[in-house]
Amino acid sequence: MEVRAKKALGQHFLTDQSIAQGIVDALGAGSEVRDVLEIGPGMGVLTGYLLEREDIDLKMIELDGESVDYLTTHFNGMQGNLYQADYLRFDVHKIFKGRYRVIGNFPYNISSQIFFKILDDKDLVPEVVCMIQKEVAERIAEKPGSKTYGILSVLLQAWYDIDYVMSVGSGAFCPPPKVQSAVIRLRRNGRESLGCDEKMFKQVVKAAFNQRRKTLRNALKPLLPEGLDTSAPIFDLRAEKLGVEDFVYLTKLVSE
Repeated sequence: MEVRAKKALGQHFLTDQSIAQGIVDALGAGSEVRDVLEIGPGMGVLTGYLLEREDIDLKMIELDGESVDYLTTHFNGMQGNLYQADYLRFDVHKIFKGRYRVIGNFPYNISSQIFFKILDDKDLVPEVVCMIQKEVAERIAEKPGSKTYGILSVLLQAWYDIDYVMSVGSGAFCPPPKVQSAVIRLRRNGRESLGCDEKMFKQVVKAAFNQRRKTLRNALKPLLPEGLDTSAPIFDLRAEKLGVEDFVYLTKLVSE
C-alpha cells in the first residue's frame, strides 16, 4: 500500500532515512517533557524512529485518511495515539493535559499558520523540531538587519531560541518539491513576560512589517495615540532594524 502525495495538502514525503534520523535526533533527549506531538506523519518516515525512543510518549495528528490507513497498517500501537484531524482546527488540549513538544515535516503551505498556533501555546511547548521551506527557516532564524527578517522572526525569537539544524535538498523527497528545505529547532527561552501588552506587541510587529519600506513613524500611524511625540530616534527606523527588545520598547511608547 502506498500513499499518493496530494498537492492540495502540500504533501512531499521525506524518503531519505539519514535525514529522518537526524530530525528525530534533534529532538532533545532526556527532557522532563515526555509527551511529543508529531504533526503530519504522512507515511511515517519520522514516526518509525520516534517510536524507537523510550524517552517519549508519541501522539500524531494526520489529516489525510489515506495516510491514516497506511500508518495504522504499518505501525503497531496507533490506536488511541493517532488522530485524524486538521491540526490548525484541532484542540490539542484534548490530547495533552500539560506540556508537550512538537515535531514534524510541516506542510509548507501552512507552516506559518502552524507556528502562530504554537505561539498561542508557547508556555506549554518547550521545544519544536520541524522541516519547513528553507526560505522560511532562514527568515525565522534571521537576525535584525536582513531583508528576510520579518514578523515570524520577531514573534518566535521573543519566546524561543532558534537553531538552524540543516539544509535538505529536494532529492530527499517524493515527489521532489520545487523549493529547498531546512530543519530548525526552537527551544523555549527563559522569558516569562514581555513586559508590555502582548496583544499590542503583535499588532505593532505586524503593522511595522506590513509596510516595511516605510519608517516606523509612518508604518505605525494607525496605532499611534493622538498627540504622541514621535521624535524619538526609533521612529526614524524601519521594521527590519529592530530586535525583540526594540519592539518591546516601541510597544510601550505606543501604549502610553
